[in-house]
Amino acid sequence: MTLSKSILFVSDLHLDKNHPEITQKFLQLLSDIKPPVDALYILGDLFESWIGDDCEIPWHNDVVTALRNVTERGVPIYYLHGNRDFLLRKQFMQATGSHLLPDETRLDIYGEPVLIMHGDLLCTRDVGYLKSRKIIRNENYLRMFLLLPKFIREKVAVYLRNKSRKHTSRTAYEIMDVTQDEVARVMEKNNVACLIHGHTHKPGRHKFQLQQQPAERIVLGAWHERGNMLICYPSGEKQWMEW
Repeated sequence: MTLSKSILFVSDLHLDKNHPEITQKFLQLLSDIKPPVDALYILGDLFESWIGDDCEIPWHNDVVTALRNVTERGVPIYYLHGNRDFLLRKQFMQATGSHLLPDETRLDIYGEPVLIMHGDLLCTRDVGYLKSRKIIRNENYLRMFLLLPKFIREKVAVYLRNKSRKHTSRTAYEIMDVTQDEVARVMEKNNVACLIHGHTHKPGRHKFQLQQQPAERIVLGAWHERGNMLICYPSGEKQWMEW
């Protein structure tokens, strides 16, 4: 794949040892990323789970090395936490040369103001998830969790993934999708007409009116079936690519 001057966005790869084919797709993409590409943004859930930077997992090393190779070639990588890998911390960022951003970040994309998010905070109808998120993301809780032995953390991660799957299977999709009122609120707050996010696994480009002006919400897809990314060019064009 030959990439021209652009900024790249991906999300929700959910890399996992049980699906090496997805990891290989991502490694191939990383091998193709070099200048004149200006930046790569990963909008959360790069991994299916992450139980701490101190846990050495062999297959993770290939991903870490590939990410580091991209940054060493002069292409910066920026990262947002997802709901599966919010324990990616300083050690991972240092190992890959990446930069962690807050989950409501306003960018200047070739002169266009754009808001990026993982997207879970936009799903305001999913009250149960948001309550759990608040508890799990509490720094005191996270510090205690990271003190646990690795094997216990792995069991907790399996339990939480199973709980998440049950919640997803029992909850109407409309509840788990974003709410337009929240989309409008965060976009107005950040004074942008374009929002890019992931999380919902429902890729698409949604055009609407915001304060009587044209606006767009771009949703990145998961990598469960195929790789996909959004490419933004200096001309203002935004291209969707799948492979």
